[in-house]
Formats: sequence, C-alpha cells, structure tokens
Amino acid sequence: MGKVDNEKRRRVMTRSRALGHCICNPRQPCPCETFKNFGVCTCAGEKIESALKEEVKLTQLVHNPGCASKIPPGELESILMRLRPVKDPNVISGLAAGDDAAIYRVSETVHLVETVDVFTPCVDDARTFGRICAANCLSDIYAMGGKPLTALSIVGFPIDTIHPNVLYHMLDGAMETFEETSVALIGGHSFKDNEIKLGFAIVGVIDPILAQELDKPQPGDILVLTKPLGTGILTFARQIGRTYEVGLNQAIEAMCRLNNSAAEAMIAAGASGAVDITGFGLFGHLIRLLRQKQLGARLFANQIPAFDQVLEAIRAGVVPGATERNREFVGEDLIVDNGVDEEWIWLGYDPQTSGGLLITISPNKLDKLLHELVSRGDQGFVIGELTEEPPAKIILTTQAKKFRTYSTLGYYDTDMNTNPNVSDQKCCCGNGTSSTTGSQALTSQKIYVDFLKSVASAGVLDPKTKELILLALVIMARCEPCIQAHYKKATQMGISQAEIDEVAWCAIAMGGAPVMMFYNEFKKKLENGELTNAPSACC
Repeated sequence: MGKVDNEKRRRVMTRSRALGHCICNPRQPCPCETFKNFGVCTCAGEKIESALKEEVKLTQLVHNPGCASKIPPGELESILMRLRPVKDPNVISGLAAGDDAAIYRVSETVHLVETVDVFTPCVDDARTFGRICAANCLSDIYAMGGKPLTALSIVGFPIDTIHPNVLYHMLDGAMETFEETSVALIGGHSFKDNEIKLGFAIVGVIDPILAQELDKPQPGDILVLTKPLGTGILTFARQIGRTYEVGLNQAIEAMCRLNNSAAEAMIAAGASGAVDITGFGLFGHLIRLLRQKQLGARLFANQIPAFDQVLEAIRAGVVPGATERNREFVGEDLIVDNGVDEEWIWLGYDPQTSGGLLITISPNKLDKLLHELVSRGDQGFVIGELTEEPPAKIILTTQAKKFRTYSTLGYYDTDMNTNPNVSDQKCCCGNGTSSTTGSQALTSQKIYVDFLKSVASAGVLDPKTKELILLALVIMARCEPCIQAHYKKATQMGISQAEIDEVAWCAIAMGGAPVMMFYNEFKKKLENGELTNAPSACC
C-alpha cells in the first residue's frame, strides 16, 4: 500500500459514517469491504496493492473480451427499431439503414461520416489493446469508403485498482495507430468503472458519389473477405487458460492491422459495397445487409478462412457465449446444406474484433479487386456470392464454384473446396516415418545423397533453373528449414526476388491458400530480419 494521509482518511471517513453511506459509493456502508479487507480507503485516494503494479493481464479483468462485450444484436435491434425516426433530411445514412457509420450532408459537396465504438480488452497487453481498439473503430469509416479525420476517446477505467500507466499505454498505443493513417486524437471523456473499456468516436469525410456507388450490391456479386476469422474464439480461449499460441499471435497481428489499404483496394476496383466484420460475426453482419437489400447469399463453407487452431478450438468446445447470441440473431435465416461440418457454422457466428472487410463486387471486377488487395499487402478470400433468391437468407454449402482468384503472389484457379485454414501439420519431409531397416537405410541414404548431388549439378537444365524448381518444391512442401536454405542459395546464385516470387506463384497455384500463407509468413520474417542464419535443408 502507498503512503497514507491519515488526516484525509479521517476527514473522509468521518463524513461517510455520519451519513451512513460511503460518500463515493452510496450503495455501500462505511467502512466498506475494501477497507475491511485491504485497509485501504479509496475515497481518500489510497490504492490497494494491485493498483501499484503495472503488470496486469487485461483479459482477466473483464467478463467478455473485445467485441464479444456488445449487447446481443437481436435485443439491440428490437430496441432501436422502436425509437422515433430521425427526420433531418441531411441524414443520408443512419440508424434506419443499419450501416457501419452514419453519413451527414453538410453541403452538396461535403458529407461527414461518423461512428463510435467502445469495448473491453481482447488482449492482455495495454498498448496492443489500444492499437486494436483504434483499428476497430476506424474500420467502420473505411467500410463506408470514407476518410477518417479526428477521434475522441471514451474511457472507462477502474483507477482505484489498476495502475494509471495501464491507461497511458492504452491511449498511447491507440495514438500510434491513429498516426499511421493521419487521424488526430483531439480529446475525449473518461469515467470510473469496474471494468476497463476503451473506444473512440470517429469523424471523417466521404465523397457523396462514392457513398452511393458503395451501396449497390447486386445478385451475382462475389463476396470477398480480407481477414481470416476466429478472433473471438482465440481470445476467449486465452481468457479461460486454453491458449492456442500460434493462432492467437496471427489474430493479434490481424486485429492491429488497419483496413485502410483494403478500402483503397475496393474503391480502386469499383466494389459495389462493403461491411466490416466485427461483433456480430460474419453471418450476423451479412444477414443485416441481406435483410436491408432483400438479397440472398451463398457461402462456401470450406473456403471461409480461419486463423490457425481455430477449428481445433471449436472442436474442443471453446466457443464464447456471444456466438450463441449471434446465432439467435440470424435464426432460421441461415440454411445449412448437408455435408457442412458444425465447426464452420460456429466460425461464422464468432464475434470478431477489428475484423476484415466483407466486400461485394461484380464478377468481372474480381481480378482487379484481388490484384489491388495484394499489391497493398492485404489478403482476399473469395467466400461466396450474392443471389436473388431466397431473399434475406444465407445458404451455407460445400457446393462451390470455380473462380479465378488472386493470391498475395499471383493468379490461380480455385474450385473453392480448399480449406484455407493453415494446417497445423508439420512438413512431411522433416517428420516422415518409415518401415525401412537400419542396413537398408544406410544404403538408401547413400543412394539418396548421390542422387541429390546429381540433381544439383548441371545437366539438360542449368543450375539456376534447377534451383528455382527446387525452391518451388520446398515452398509447396511448406518446409521452413528448406525454404531458408534454398532461398539463401538462390540469392547467392544471383536469382532475383521477382524470379523467386514467380516460382512461388507456381507453388501456390498447386497448393492453394495454405501454401500462400506459409510463403507470406516466410517473407514477413525475412523483412523483419528474423532469418539471418539459414539452416541446412532437411529435405
């Protein structure tokens, strides 16, 4: 406990006892339970021991992490629909439209776009939470095609029990994200609360013509998702002590990533609409769009992307309560075909925090969109299409169409039946099993080594071409030691990055999304300087 001002304590407690109520919290007597248990009078500005420590796990301090803390969509909708209509003719889009953000006409050429979002911590680190919160709040503006300009903070914080530096790091992390996209944090409001809450009201501008163009989804439009799903499941798992470290790290990185470049891509490609996927989950946000526009949608279950280990967590029963409320909101408007596994249903209901954009676009503009996404470092997962019938229904099926898709490296055709969830399975070349006996193995090993030498030497194919082929094969095999070794060798041979990327496209064309995500991860480590010492190849 910190230094006690006995005179201040006496003054405060004397007044409280005379009134028969704590002067800071009239619902409790004086002395309160905090004073009885810890010998601390928070009304006198004293702090209990935990408030003197900066090291706290934020998710352990809340009931529902992130956007899972939102009011259930069904209950919220039933309340909002009873409110009197807003009659201001300058409100272009607001409560009635159910859009991500409201649009207000200041003049014929100037339209404001505004939104607000507040939620509880979804990660343990304060700075990271601040970054995620800022990215999540900005996302509504980006989904509408707007440009955010300013932000006002809304903070609920248990200042009596949590060190104030935690709040500092939350806000500083948020400012770090705002600076990435030139948004000014110009003020805010704070209040004492039992749980940590952080959010922002964002004001921006939007081109009136663009706003109209992004409100025209049509039957036949393709549905493209820019981030995998599973943040709600993975953060809930951490909260209850069932950590899926690989998947959680992927999710945290994705939650910190802004949707600004994805929004630029959809605008450049001429998208017909977009929503950002947050607390109501993929199905919840999609069904709101379908009900408003009286359209249907066909989603291809196995093509819906998930972070690593999410499906494993679902199979283990790690499903947060907010998914149930999202399920109730969608109700019978989700039609599930035979053969769709239950985990894909739960995945679609999972509440996302700072999720991706769900973009609708004409099929003849799909290539353009995916190219624009990739050129900006974003991902594009083709997960389905809009339909005319049945209206306001989502059909979840395994019967997929073939689309020409653009990975983060190049074009490839997909029959939409490839599971884009990154496999937990280790590379077969490093973990294979064999029934070969010891003596046979020695002979086989010598033959194999001689074979590798002959492969590496010049023949009909020159060494450079052979190395490019080998590089494509190790990318296809998703073997990290091998790709490091062969990448190093390729660069030493003078092979350019463009040539390496091109053979990687070939590998991805054969292996699909898992290979794509493996190669993306390798390049990210390369750019971050994490691969300074290449190991020997294992295969």
